[in-house]
Amino acid sequence: MVDNGKRARKQVCLTAMSKKRTHFPRTTPDQRHLLFETWQATDNITKACQVAHVCRQTFYDWQPRFTAEGFAGLLNFASPAPKQPRRIDPAIEPRVIAMRQQHPTWGKQRIADQITQENQWVPLVSRGTVRRILQDAGLWPEPASLAQKKMS
Repeated sequence: MVDNGKRARKQVCLTAMSKKRTHFPRTTPDQRHLLFETWQATDNITKACQVAHVCRQTFYDWQPRFTAEGFAGLLNFASPAPKQPRRIDPAIEPRVIAMRQQHPTWGKQRIADQITQENQWVPLVSRGTVRRILQDAGLWPEPASLAQKKMS
C-alpha cells in the first residue's frame, strides 16, 4: 500500500517541474509609453506594470531614462549587441596577408605562430582570425565540396 503522504509529495514534485518560466520579450515603444503614462496617472508602479504587461524590473530599468528625457527617451534604444568587440589591430591584417603572399604553403597555424614569435611570443592573432583575414582577402582556398557545388 502506498502512503498518502508520499503520493502527495510526488504530486507536488511533478507539479513544480511542469511550471514554465514566464518569458518577457523586449518591450515595444508603445508598451513603454503605456507603462509610464499609467504610472503618471495612478502613481502606482504595480498597476502600471500590470496594465503594460511588463515586470517591475522593466519599469526600474526605464525609469532613469524617462526621468531624464521624458516620453521621447522611451522611443528607441541602442542595441545590446556589441559591434565587433574584439576586432584585432588593423596593422596585423597586412602582416598576415604579406606572410601568405611570401609563403603560400604556410597555413593559418604557421602564420599565427610566426606573428606570435615576432611579438616576443605574445599571441596577437588566433589561427581562426588568420583564416578570416585570408578569406576576406581571397587568399584562402575554397573547400572542395563548395567548389564542386558551384560547378554544378
